[in-house]
Amino acid sequence: MDYFLTEQQQMIVDTAREITNEKIIPVRAELDEKNQFPREILKDIAKADLFSIFVPEEYGGFGGGCFEVVLALEELARGCVGVATSFAASALGIFPVLIAGSEEQKQKYMPDIASGSRWAAFGLTEANAGSDASGIRTTAVLDGDEWVLNGTKQWITNGGESQIYTIVALTDPNKGARGASIFVVEDGDPGFSYGKKEDKMGIRASATRELILKDCRIPKDRLVGKRGTGFITVMKTLDMSRPGIASLGVGLAQAALDEAVTYAKQRVQFAKPIISFQAVQHILADMAIQLEAARSLVYAAAKHIDKHPKDMSKVSSMCKVFATDMAMKVTTDAVQVLGGYGYMKEYPVEKMMRDAKILQIYEGTNQIQRNVVGQELNKEYA
Repeated sequence: MDYFLTEQQQMIVDTAREITNEKIIPVRAELDEKNQFPREILKDIAKADLFSIFVPEEYGGFGGGCFEVVLALEELARGCVGVATSFAASALGIFPVLIAGSEEQKQKYMPDIASGSRWAAFGLTEANAGSDASGIRTTAVLDGDEWVLNGTKQWITNGGESQIYTIVALTDPNKGARGASIFVVEDGDPGFSYGKKEDKMGIRASATRELILKDCRIPKDRLVGKRGTGFITVMKTLDMSRPGIASLGVGLAQAALDEAVTYAKQRVQFAKPIISFQAVQHILADMAIQLEAARSLVYAAAKHIDKHPKDMSKVSSMCKVFATDMAMKVTTDAVQVLGGYGYMKEYPVEKMMRDAKILQIYEGTNQIQRNVVGQELNKEYA
């Protein structure tokens, strides 16, 4: 379908597509097998100025919105969701600064993010704080001109690879979620270290580590926004980022459909290509229908967010749920179309199916997203 992209938007798609075809697809199986972080590919992405897409022009960026980010992520995910996640996580990590940071913080960090010379990561999740983000236990205590942070963040994407981290910590533990604040912690800060690299089922090119804060001291001016407003900023950050996760599902599903159709045209059984059998045609047709429906919803949601940034929770959650559930089904169907071959690592759909699962989990499980949609509907019909 023609979504009537502007010349600049089409340029973003073409640039991301070129990187995907030339840099990502040839090495994706190796990155997956070796659990290898794609540093060189991220450098190529930086050279192509894709890190600058969402950064305002005054900080050296392209000045694009959610829709432009979605377009780039979809193409990168068509090559490898692990690589695309590594790219997307940098945006997620710096969103709190973009949303609530001071002008000095933006001037300090945004140009480096835009150039891709430094990467970011978002430190929210803990052992007891996943879907319930208000359950964090990491603390920050003001000591003179420094904040002292203590706690552990779990399953942090780009952990140990990024240089800039936005950390959610309690400055007023007795106030619960209203006592949370956000801080910028930099690689090399005293008392800041990393746990082991996790060995994951999917998105293995993406690095996932613990962040360990043990009497970690940072300057007073690293507080992002006002004290106690961290939870509000977290919610806005995730609302902005979820269409990106949805677009990863769209790109992944497109790759799986491409592989399934190509195989079905080549695979001969009973003296005919299996695509000539109605049973296979119906599987492929459903894959294509679900994919295009998801793409349309994601694009519409991204455009809505760009026009109505104060009214984005429902559409953000809706597109995340629909597109990632779709990706799980489409990749599973792709494995089915390829049969025994689809189950083998020699064929990419096996990896695609493994990669799809995390999309239904991270940045808010799809069950939680359905809660969000239901709560928003309750407000609308009050």
